[in-house]
Amino acid sequence: MTVIIVSFVVFLLGFVALGLLSARHKKSTTDDYLVASREVPAWLVALSSVATNNSGFMFIGLIGFAYRFGVQAVWLQAGWLVGDLAAWLWIHGRVRRVSGEVGAVSVPGLLGTRKDGTIVRTTVVLAGLLTFFFLGGYAAAQLQAGSTTLHVLFGWDMSVGAILGAVIVVIYCFSGGLRASIWTDAAQSFVMLLSMGILLVVALSHTGGFGGLFANLEAQDPTLVDWMPSDLAGGIGLYLLGFVFGGFGAVGQPHILIRTMSIRSHKQIAKARKVYFAWFVPFSVAAVGAGLCARALLPELANAPAEQVVQSAEGALPALAVALLPSVLVGLVLAGIFSATMSTADSQFLSCSAALTQDIAPRWKRSYMASKLATLGVAALALVIALTADDGVFALVLIAWSALGAALGPLVVLRVFGRHVPGPVAAVMMASGVATVALWGSTALADDVFKLLPGMAVPFVIYGLSLLLPIGEASAEPAEAEEA
Repeated sequence: MTVIIVSFVVFLLGFVALGLLSARHKKSTTDDYLVASREVPAWLVALSSVATNNSGFMFIGLIGFAYRFGVQAVWLQAGWLVGDLAAWLWIHGRVRRVSGEVGAVSVPGLLGTRKDGTIVRTTVVLAGLLTFFFLGGYAAAQLQAGSTTLHVLFGWDMSVGAILGAVIVVIYCFSGGLRASIWTDAAQSFVMLLSMGILLVVALSHTGGFGGLFANLEAQDPTLVDWMPSDLAGGIGLYLLGFVFGGFGAVGQPHILIRTMSIRSHKQIAKARKVYFAWFVPFSVAAVGAGLCARALLPELANAPAEQVVQSAEGALPALAVALLPSVLVGLVLAGIFSATMSTADSQFLSCSAALTQDIAPRWKRSYMASKLATLGVAALALVIALTADDGVFALVLIAWSALGAALGPLVVLRVFGRHVPGPVAAVMMASGVATVALWGSTALADDVFKLLPGMAVPFVIYGLSLLLPIGEASAEPAEAEEA
């Protein structure tokens, strides 16, 4: 156990040191703190984005989902990849170009600032409030994921991992803002992929390869190897399309888009996209595979009491590492999981800070100190939520991801394609997106169609209807063609 703790601590100290080193390149301005002065190389943006996107959701939530439901997890991740690819092909480059043109350093600012400098305060403030509220919950899920890992491995109280993660993230955010976040994310991405890859290879050797793995799962429960979910009201096509919209929901995630806004030029998006998916695809395969291996080799986790079954499944990865790997490599896997949570939480803290100082209370717009104090306040809020929330990581992430994707995603798409939505219409679109996501769980299709499909569709319908009504002053800018 001592070796595990030492190797884990060494990796954590390395990440903190890297964040502190980034301070050598920082400028004491809000633009540098929030968007790294828009001068980050493409490969760094790609690795940072992929580490941020693939967080506690993948290491804890997705693996727990695969553990509980078997090979059907493939549909979720395949659809997610397709949707994410669509966002990279058609949205991210335009986000960088338009945000640079209007000088926006936050997603709410991008949505509410027109090319002539006019600011639609209703849109900016409401989008800022939604960012603060839901990203705060999302960041709490990352801290909770770190807590779950340390609890499973060391038996530590759930509060220890959350507090440790929050403190480390605040330290390197304070040292260099988004630049520190991006630097550490890039290093963390290598640890994440390496740790997951090693664990999957070792786990497959213990199951007897894929053949032994599937035979084991089928013996436990035939539904674990049933590729087609049963009794889908809308069929497999609509089921998969829901997850495609889940992946496309990245266009409504401020903590991801802020990285796009920091790249040197929109012309470098194509290069970043290649690096991003060269990492994302193998990691997705490894995550689902690790979840299936955990079910085959640690079936006893499924016997937890009903009220603890989600938490038990979400602890499958660290439990599998302890069962199969030597102590040094357990420390590596633990560092990989913790890295995933920190790589997302740091950017969420910064995005919430931007929402507070740039959008909700713009009087602090140029105050570097106010931005750092806002980061500290957001971290404290996320920590409180992490210590008191009952839902599992998977549920918390999907709630926040879906709400932000539905509320902000349609507006981002319209904005980067040159459409300016009047404030009242934007407010109704955001409210309807959140409401649809919240109410979808009570419909007959709740388990068959992921909530972001209707959650994004409804705001687009409302926008279409608004074009027929004399609401505000709709306008459009010509959207420049984007280099793929």
